[in-house]
Amino acid sequence: MIKLGRISYVNMAPIFYRVDMEVDEVQGVPTELNRMLVDGELDTAPISSIEYARNADKLRLLPRLCVASEGAVDSIQLVTRKPLEQVRVVAVTPESATSVVLTKVLLPEAGQVPLEAYETGDADAKLLIGDAALKSAFEDPTPHYDLGRLWLERTGLPMVFAVWACPEPVADGLAELEDALVASVRMARAEPENLAFEASEAYGYPAGFLARYFEKLRYRFGPRERAGLYTFLEMARDHELLETVPELRFVSTKGAAVA
Repeated sequence: MIKLGRISYVNMAPIFYRVDMEVDEVQGVPTELNRMLVDGELDTAPISSIEYARNADKLRLLPRLCVASEGAVDSIQLVTRKPLEQVRVVAVTPESATSVVLTKVLLPEAGQVPLEAYETGDADAKLLIGDAALKSAFEDPTPHYDLGRLWLERTGLPMVFAVWACPEPVADGLAELEDALVASVRMARAEPENLAFEASEAYGYPAGFLARYFEKLRYRFGPRERAGLYTFLEMARDHELLETVPELRFVSTKGAAVA
């Protein structure tokens, strides 16, 4: 049975909406799944884009799936006490490698410290991702800057936060699993009200809020997403946050595109 990693945030709900295949599901935050995937403890999982790039010699990609947005994503927020141009110290989360690098790319003059520093007043802004970012948007009146929106304004391209990768040698059954995950996303898109209701029951957010949130997420790893990923990796390299931009190496699969 395939060992499948699942990010423990609500953004995975469309991908796992109706997976018609038996798998051994392992949940964790992005950095946990990154390590497990690179160490060969998982057969496939979403992995932070930057960590894929740093370990591309050991990994192959599923060609049809990613986690991206073209504009605001809602679940990656910079909460700041100062105007964005005045931010010089950002408190960053340990949960997401890609968001930390994206923050550095977008705010190259800002240093980074652990998230706890924000509460002691030693940082101008804090980076929140996943469910913590969604919750903050409800509860904290401090200005929030959406990193997906900032990236689109900077580049005109989608931002790919995670890709689906697998270690070599590739496990049997991955082509069938990709088909099952793609079919799940397509069904979730066809039943948005039911998806939002089920996710609301599971994660505790209002269904209407989640319906709007899911509309902003992209799971199709198409040409624009790949261009956005290459641009992000090139900018990370230019800021000395990545040694080289790797060639994207894919698992050989065939099937319909993600809706």
